Amino acid sequence: MKAIFLSDAHLRTKESPAYGRLLAFLDSLTGNTDRVFIAGDFFDFWFCPGERVYPEFIPMVEKILALQRAGVLVVYLEGNHDFFLNDYFRAHDIATVPDAAAVELEGKRIYISHGDTVDRSNRRYLFLRRMLRSRVAYLFQKYLPSTLLWRVAGMCSDLSRESYGCADEKLAGTMEAFAITKFVEGFDAVILGHCHKPLLKKITRNGREKVFAILGDWVAHGTYVVYENGTFSLRYFRDDTRAV
Repeated sequence: MKAIFLSDAHLRTKESPAYGRLLAFLDSLTGNTDRVFIAGDFFDFWFCPGERVYPEFIPMVEKILALQRAGVLVVYLEGNHDFFLNDYFRAHDIATVPDAAAVELEGKRIYISHGDTVDRSNRRYLFLRRMLRSRVAYLFQKYLPSTLLWRVAGMCSDLSRESYGCADEKLAGTMEAFAITKFVEGFDAVILGHCHKPLLKKITRNGREKVFAILGDWVAHGTYVVYENGTFSLRYFRDDTRAV
């Protein structure tokens, strides 16, 4: 069993540095990977009702669908920049998850989430998140003309980023404390995105090893987490020797 976890590419245009790297990375998974979990903010914004996809995203969307057709199980967890995903991906048999997912891999219970709701003290952001995911916002983006929709989506993406306003170091500490509560609930691993500080820690509790991971990003780091042969490791694309 080999599973890949990644997040936070924040793709907007095909010219962004992360775009080409990600296409190459996803290509490298065909034939050697069983599952891929995308933990949100893969696209910097996603307002794509029905079959309408932002033109810049088409090559990446086609690559994700090709993975699924090749037999890789793809699961897409929504982030704070990409949601309302089900309208498009359900037609292509890709599971989308609006919040968190609890999965089991070879007997290990794993909690996966984008992680943007871990910090419950940021009420301004949590309010904005509820508004952007509301039924009113859904209907608004569903019927807006495409050219105007993409413009509004970019504005919403910038607003979401500004509203969070939490330093990565502080957020990483909050996430680790959250992971401990999940370990108490019986999870063996907690994997989160959102914070762009890549991190993997192995913690022993009651004689059992637990894993806490922050996926980092593809803008500055090109990081992802691999589960293989019962072990989690943090890796950097194009340099798999740098594993933690």
